[in-house]
Amino acid sequence: MPQIASTHVVGSDVDILDKLGRQRPIVFTSLWSEIGFCFAIFGSIFMTEYFVSGFNIILPELATQLNIPEATQTWPASVFSLVTGSFLLPLGRLSDIYGCYIVFNAGIAWSFIWCLIAGFSTNYRTLIVCRALAGLGAAAYLVGGLTLLGKTYRPGPRKNLVFALYGAVAPVGFYFGILFGGISSHFLTWRWYFWLGSIIVFVVTVAALVAIPRDYRDDRTGNDEMDWKGTATVVPGLLLVVYSITDSSSAPRGWSNPRIIVTMVLGVGFLAAAYVVETRFAKSPLIPGDLFAPTYMKRLMVALFLLYGGFGLFLFYSSFYIQSVMGISSLLTAAWYTPLAVGGLLIGTVGGFTLHRLPGQLLLLISGIGNLVSVLLFAIMPPDANYWAYVFPAMVCATIGIDITFTVSNIFITNNLPSHRQGLAGAFINSVLFLGIGFFQGVGDLVVQQTGFTELKRRYRTAFWVAVAISGAALGLYTLIKIPTAKSNLTIEERQQQAAESAHELPNPPCAKRNTTTESEG
Repeated sequence: MPQIASTHVVGSDVDILDKLGRQRPIVFTSLWSEIGFCFAIFGSIFMTEYFVSGFNIILPELATQLNIPEATQTWPASVFSLVTGSFLLPLGRLSDIYGCYIVFNAGIAWSFIWCLIAGFSTNYRTLIVCRALAGLGAAAYLVGGLTLLGKTYRPGPRKNLVFALYGAVAPVGFYFGILFGGISSHFLTWRWYFWLGSIIVFVVTVAALVAIPRDYRDDRTGNDEMDWKGTATVVPGLLLVVYSITDSSSAPRGWSNPRIIVTMVLGVGFLAAAYVVETRFAKSPLIPGDLFAPTYMKRLMVALFLLYGGFGLFLFYSSFYIQSVMGISSLLTAAWYTPLAVGGLLIGTVGGFTLHRLPGQLLLLISGIGNLVSVLLFAIMPPDANYWAYVFPAMVCATIGIDITFTVSNIFITNNLPSHRQGLAGAFINSVLFLGIGFFQGVGDLVVQQTGFTELKRRYRTAFWVAVAISGAALGLYTLIKIPTAKSNLTIEERQQQAAESAHELPNPPCAKRNTTTESEG
């Protein structure tokens, strides 16, 4: 971020730290400039969820009009997340090198172009290309957005609130994706789903160009270089492995299909080559070792991979279960998802004011229980289930499960990594999310296809039981992760300088210069 006046903080002065943690960052000249900034960042995550969720609603009509073969109908839906998850790490490095303004705005503008073109698709191949390229844009703005939040706000209640609202906007975007998909499918045409989304993306693009601080000159302070060798091995490795898992369920003869065997072998080979390149030859690897330096980081990443995988199965199969098994229309299905959106806003707002009071481990445990209960309810749900007895509590538990975890983990990771690692931190967080969802959707689809059940109810329940297993494993890992309360604190740079100065026995050592706050609390 642009360099701002320094603030000297004595580490033991809790009152000063708490005041700094509540004030508006000085990079914003007014409260309205901060609101514009948050609108652009929140709008980006909103549209990501919009384009993930609503596509499943328009897929039946779209498949008929574009003559999409049944064996390839999953690809227009999954290619967006697959490309997004695979390109996050290199774009995170570019964000650290060249600044978030360029990466974020290039990504959101690129996404707008391809979402608009997708509405004019005349065949499914064009549609798949548009969805894939839009996913590349999403990777850029997701990395840039999370990095901007992490670098702009110092540890404290204000950062907690902003991150909580950022996480709360995701289920709202998911809900509106379903709603607009249902409206487009019922009253308009599937093309309007993309055109309406493009209008919103355009508004977000304009807000981002105006409100996001221009940091492309000041972010070139680290020693990191672009790791092109790592990019050339990590990206195709991830793409090929996830592709082989996802496509194996619909390919003829499954895993014995030569296409699946070849792509899996190539994918594993690329990832093996990436390990060698990153550990032996890369001067600045895409995934540096100090990314895992914070205590419990490795356990947390595994737990998040599992939890996001379970949540992805919930999102994917719950809509199919409600519409195909319970016989509910797409518009009413959208209405049934309302608790997911409303609950996300409530949890985000309330959580933003309480994260500095409750231990992170307690919040993670509550989140893990919520995620487990949400998929368990669908696993035991009868086809004629009462909405208030099964679906409503499942939606409430789902939003508890994803929103709390997303907020707590993001705050913990960004608070414990230095400024020059925020881009990679944002990339890694989102990689775990998208790859967890993509990987376990492939696993769930494979298990469903291998059960041999012809009844949809039993097939979908199998997927929910897979989600129960991996959500339970995530909950078990949460018991081994001790995250403290997210109180106002020194930044990682300030803590490092304080430790260095303490080693030289300086009395009351001042902390490092930091982009902090104005005198106004906004």
